[in-house]
This record gives sequence, structure tokens and C-alpha cells, in this order.
Amino acid sequence: MAKLKAAVIFGGMSREHKLSLATAAEVIRNIPEDKYEIICIGITRKGHWLYYPGDPEEIASGDWELDTDCTSAIISPDPLHRGIITLENGEISIKRIDVVFSTLQGRRGADGDIQGLLDLSGIPYVGCGLLSAASCTDKSHTHMILDDYGIKTADWRLIPPRELNRIDERCSEIAAELGFPLIVKPASSGSSAGTTIAADHAEFVAAVKIAFSNDKKVVVEKYVSGRKLEAAVFGYDNPFCSRIGEILSVGKKYDPTEVNKSSGDDLKVPADIPDELHEQIKDTAIRAYKALGCRGFARIDFFLTDSGELLLNKIGTSPGLRTNSVYPKLMEDNGIPLPELIDMLLEQAIDNSDRIY
Repeated sequence: MAKLKAAVIFGGMSREHKLSLATAAEVIRNIPEDKYEIICIGITRKGHWLYYPGDPEEIASGDWELDTDCTSAIISPDPLHRGIITLENGEISIKRIDVVFSTLQGRRGADGDIQGLLDLSGIPYVGCGLLSAASCTDKSHTHMILDDYGIKTADWRLIPPRELNRIDERCSEIAAELGFPLIVKPASSGSSAGTTIAADHAEFVAAVKIAFSNDKKVVVEKYVSGRKLEAAVFGYDNPFCSRIGEILSVGKKYDPTEVNKSSGDDLKVPADIPDELHEQIKDTAIRAYKALGCRGFARIDFFLTDSGELLLNKIGTSPGLRTNSVYPKLMEDNGIPLPELIDMLLEQAIDNSDRIY
């Protein structure tokens, strides 16, 4: 039986470029070689697409770009091709693809852009579709949808670009409504870049300006103090949720450029919480997953405040898949090791490829 051709797309132009490379290397190591032929497609920081035929171990280090056998490549938006078009020495060729596993993070990756291209191409792909990925990346859209479904998040406000000319006044209004401290975020940033905690008006105004330097609109949330709890959701029609884990070092910022560290380094599974709360979080995670139209998989972060209130913090539609990342650790606790998880993700992408969303 012929092997299925699985393309792994990695790199990209976002701040999370290195994290994408590290995740791609881990995914490639764990794809069943007896079932799939792996095709590697890398995107440089400048946005140049390359077909990479070399050693996958060079991906994590970033040395893959230096391989002289790399050739220019694009995913064709024409479903007739159903694959990538490569250009080498003036010669054009087409490589057919059966399924795509994208490890792109942040902008131009997990925000719906690559998903839209793959929708046009007709190639099945792992994970959420365009609208879901975009809605989960844009924090204002996430808040609005969850508010509509009655799923609690931190109190929040949106500052659109048209209010930049009255930013001092707008900050005063928000502070009067929410109080300090506040956390100020670029609406669509895939990392903590541009995110600042403000304790007074002067810091608030400065934080908003920093956030606007990273995005076109800004989300302001009431700062939440409490425990950070994690859920891994998997599936399409009837998604299931893992047991709940807890990040023990809540105050430590996770930097996606530090690839020797993992978001799951301080994860405890299961979290030390009552069974009733455990089930409540699992139920809320699945409700949020469905509300935002997620499919495939997603990592969902919660806060359990000091007063005992459960708040959904964010939904990651392209979670890290290194061995020690949060999502694979939660799934392994559920009896699904990383190689099996990756195979399941590829299989369900192919099985559900004929759906129209």
C-alpha cells in the first residue's frame, strides 16, 4: 500500500518562528514512517517558501535554510494541483500532498491565513479552520463569542484605532469601569510581546501605546490573580477533554523564543482541585471549543481566581507539540502518547476533509 504524503509546514514570519521549528522537528520525529511520506516546507522569517529535502534534524536548529538543495515552493491554491509547486533551475514540478500538518504559530500562521490558503487548495489539514483560527487569535472576537455563550472571562474592553486621538480620555473611562491593575494586550498577538500590566493611569496610557505598536487594536482586561489551569480538547463532532492540569509557576512569563524551555515544564497533572470543579472545567472547555467552531485540537487556558471564580483565559488552536509541552503532556496522561496523537490528528484531518464549513 502506497504511503500517504504528509506535508509539514514550519517557520514563518511571526515572533514564534523558533518555536514552530522546534515543534515541527518533534512532529516529524513522531510521524509513523511506515504510513506517511514526509514532505517538509519551510518559511523563512522574511516569508520565503522553500521545499526542504534534507535531514529533519536540521529544522530545529534553523540550519535547514542553508541546505543548497532547498528550492522555491508554494502551495497551489488550485485544487487541480492538490499539492506544492516547486521551481528549480527554471523547471516547474508539482508534488501531490494528501494532508498538511502546519506548525506555524502567531501571525501569518495560526491566525487563519494558512488555513484559508489550504481551503482554496482542497488539501486536508490538521486543526481548526480559517474562521475558528482567526476568532481564537483575535482576543476581542474570543471575548465577544464567549460572552454570547455565557462563558465567563475577565472583564474586558476594546480600544480600536479610531480612539487613538482620544487615548488619554478613553483610558480614564476604562480605568473608572474596571479599576486597576489592568493587563493591556495587542488583540491578535500570538505571544506576550506588547503585553503590559498597568497599575495607574500613566502606566495604562504607556501600555496602550506599546500594544498599538504591535497590533491594530488593543484589548484591556481586568488583571486576574489566581491559579492557572489547563485543558486539552481533541476531536470534531464529539470532542473530548483531557484531565485538567495546573501550571504551578503562574507568575513566570513563558517566552516562545526560548526553545530550550517548554510551556509544560511546570505542569502538574491532574490539578489538585475537587472532582466537581474538574468536571466543570472540562465541560466549559468543550462548550468553548464548540462555540468558537474549533476542530482537531486546541489547548484551553483557565484562571481559578483567589475568590474561587473560574474564568477562561485563552484558546490556542495551534498548541506546541514538543514532548514537554502542555498539550501532549495532558494527552499522554489520557493514555495517548505523542506518536499516536500525531497519527490521530492526521487521520481525522483526512477523514473529515469532505466537509464544508
